[in-house]
Amino acid sequence: MQKHLNHILGRKNQIALISGILIALSFISKWITGDTGFFTLSLTAASILGVIPIAIQAVQALRVKVVSIDVLVTIAVLGAFLIKNYEEAAIVTFLFLFGAYLELRTLNKTRSAIKALTEMAPENALKKMENGEFEEVEVDEVDVGDVILVKTGSKVPVDGRVIIGEGHINEASITGESLPVSKEKDSKVFAGTILENGTIQIVADRVGEDTTFGKIIELVEEAQDSKSAAERFIDRFSKHYTPAVLVLAFVVWLISRDPELAITILVLGCPGALVIGVPVSNVAGIGNGARYGVLLKGSEVINDFSRADTMIFDKTGTLTEGNPAVAEIEYYTENVDEVLGYLASIERESDHPLAKAVLKKIGDTRFTAVENTEVVKGEGIVARVNGHRVAVGNVALMERENVLIDGRAKEDIRRFERNGNSLVLTSVDAKLMILMGVRDQIRPGVKDDLQRLKALGVKNLVMLSGDNQGTVDVVSRELGLTEAYGNMLPEDKSAYLKKLKEQGQIVAFVGDGVNDSPSLALADIGIAMGNGTDVAIETSDVVLMNSDFGRLAHALGLTKAISRNMKQNIFIAVGVVLVLLASVFFSNWMNMSIGMLVHEGSILVVIINGMRLLRYRLRNKSS
Repeated sequence: MQKHLNHILGRKNQIALISGILIALSFISKWITGDTGFFTLSLTAASILGVIPIAIQAVQALRVKVVSIDVLVTIAVLGAFLIKNYEEAAIVTFLFLFGAYLELRTLNKTRSAIKALTEMAPENALKKMENGEFEEVEVDEVDVGDVILVKTGSKVPVDGRVIIGEGHINEASITGESLPVSKEKDSKVFAGTILENGTIQIVADRVGEDTTFGKIIELVEEAQDSKSAAERFIDRFSKHYTPAVLVLAFVVWLISRDPELAITILVLGCPGALVIGVPVSNVAGIGNGARYGVLLKGSEVINDFSRADTMIFDKTGTLTEGNPAVAEIEYYTENVDEVLGYLASIERESDHPLAKAVLKKIGDTRFTAVENTEVVKGEGIVARVNGHRVAVGNVALMERENVLIDGRAKEDIRRFERNGNSLVLTSVDAKLMILMGVRDQIRPGVKDDLQRLKALGVKNLVMLSGDNQGTVDVVSRELGLTEAYGNMLPEDKSAYLKKLKEQGQIVAFVGDGVNDSPSLALADIGIAMGNGTDVAIETSDVVLMNSDFGRLAHALGLTKAISRNMKQNIFIAVGVVLVLLASVFFSNWMNMSIGMLVHEGSILVVIINGMRLLRYRLRNKSS
């Protein structure tokens, strides 16, 4: 039995077509021949045929104790039959079925961005077999550690690392950025990206659903399925609203004894546009974000982010590029090359970012064996190099080593700090030899992007950093931030966030998704500049997949547009129902057919309005 019912429901579009043809034939026949017999017979057939799938859906809804729109329409059509108004019954069923068809078509378009994303998923891979040959296999047959060949124009099937070859890869499916990225040996590559030129071999690090691309699809699909507070309210409202319309129609019939009026109220009171208006806005908005490398992890995120009035930023890797470089140097010795050699010999044993910046600046030099290395926590390193005691670190380490810092050096240190540098001092046998200033470069365009955030309604732009206050102040002045605090440990950042939230501010925190996990989790909205890393995806509410700071303004503008769009759709849906019901009582032109036409039209209007979000672009900001 259920199989037959499902078969009928699967043919709703064909039933609507046949019903429409019968209605057209009935009116054509009446106009040409004046024969009311065929007119009535065709309309009756169209009504019966059209109401069958609607009635099946109504019964299915009642079985789970839900009074759906289908129940209202079914009762209305049966009532029209009882009063022998076959014309209204036929037209109402046809419009309802045809409206459902148009809704499905337009809703599918709102999911186009997500569909396009899933279609990017690779299906096959050229896997290196035991005999050394590459054979094409399904991507599910690739395991971690397998070697994969990727040719020009092919999709990268897994997350991995280049071991042979080089080329340029389009990573738009991951980052939203269409410009190709150069790849060479040891470069990371992601599943779903396209090798535009070159040939590479990669070793698989993550496969299947564990790839970055797989996680993106999973997150976007989960976000679409999640419901915001507004959607949950509308769901609860519709469960009570629809039975209320049924009761209203019954009361009107009792008072007026006009069954046609009561049936018309059933049709006009259908809350279809109200039920569908908010979800379509969310789906279209999330799809837009996915296309531009912005992951919005659910409808609640959209609501909170759109109201954010305070945005807090980590400095390194967020406002700055995260690659410190030596910006200024002062020498206090004539044996510069010799001392640089000592410095490089010590720094090459460290993995500290400042050490890497120093080594890069020194370049090729003569290295000397390092002995008796002592790491002084928070201050630097002391070691024996070529029989000399060499100290490399900050001012505190120099004081510990009793290094004399004369007037010239003190003035240099103050100047370096005013310029926002982190200091690297080098002494040999308790004599200051070199002063280096290392600083991170501000991301290009960040200042303009911060102004866009202000224009979008963010009142407070705050930076929290573990760097010294002097460095933080320099960056803050250059970017025009509201507040900036240095020497902040992770627990200090969390405490500051709690204080702001207690004051009633809606706080978004923007970090790199690794060291700032506590703050990302604590903020109302955690935003990760993640490059698709696991930590960024799992910890935050919003992920900027290509770590492009400019996407942040797009993300905020998009959530505000989604929020506005939802309110517009609710206004349209409620307004149409109120106008239709008022017209029943205060006009003579309203009937079931017109009511159903307007009702279906209102559903299409809210869907089309929601679809506008697929084309959303932040003004004055190129993608």
